[in-house]
Amino acid sequence: MRIKYRCTDIQAKPEKIFQWFLELAENYCDWHPDHIKAEWVKGNHFEVGSVLYSEEYLHGEIHKMKFRTIEMIPNRLLRYKMLFPGNLISTTGKLIFEPKGSGTLFTATLDFRFGRLLTRFARKQKEELIKHMKEEGEILKKIMEKNQ
Repeated sequence: MRIKYRCTDIQAKPEKIFQWFLELAENYCDWHPDHIKAEWVKGNHFEVGSVLYSEEYLHGEIHKMKFRTIEMIPNRLLRYKMLFPGNLISTTGKLIFEPKGSGTLFTATLDFRFGRLLTRFARKQKEELIKHMKEEGEILKKIMEKNQ
């Protein structure tokens, strides 16, 4: 199962948004009020092989997650793999930065194992995750357009 959030028309260049994500450890708490902290535990700034540790509230519980960068195309793509124990449910995710006119089309996706089972038995958590991703996109848009 794939959960996708597409934020249309962020009025900022892909380079600006991408640079903000390269500094995600510093920007993480600004991205969503449910974000607690993020720090690089190996490497930094989404270099391939780097590992980011983060904590955030999802559906009322603190989730502690680790992500390993598996692909980076400057100003276009960040792709990561969830590490244990998160990878038991979610496998990979990606952030896509597509130029669109004078702005950017930003897309975030998460891939999950057990698609139908997850949908059937964790419907509320899935809906809350979609809501959280949508809020992240809206907040990112506000942050990026604030100084335009």
